[in-house]
Amino acid sequence: QVQLVESGGGLVQPGGSLRLSCAASGNIFRFYAMAWYRQAPGKQRDLVARITAGGSIGYAESVKGRFTISRDNAKNTVYLQMNSLDPGAPAVYYCAARRTGVGDSWGQGTQVTVSS
Repeated sequence: QVQLVESGGGLVQPGGSLRLSCAASGNIFRFYAMAWYRQAPGKQRDLVARITAGGSIGYAESVKGRFTISRDNAKNTVYLQMNSLDPGAPAVYYCAARRTGVGDSWGQGTQVTVSS
């Protein structure tokens, strides 16, 4: 399994932007499907965006057109560009890595608060 470290969270005003990063350990990052999840207090952890090892991408309906997931295999990093952020309860964004036969790895999360 890989170790994942998220960064880039913080406080942003409604309508603003943030870019989250998730750095992975090791040299086999390129074989992993990667995803971003978010979890608000008292809520379940929901999928936000995913990108396969081959580069196929999917988004939750609520973020389509506003969020962009990307990966840089040379840097062992996956990104989540978030634009036009909506105000709401603070959420922790988690990075996840998945590879068939290996299982899932999770980062520790990074908090995002959208508030004026």
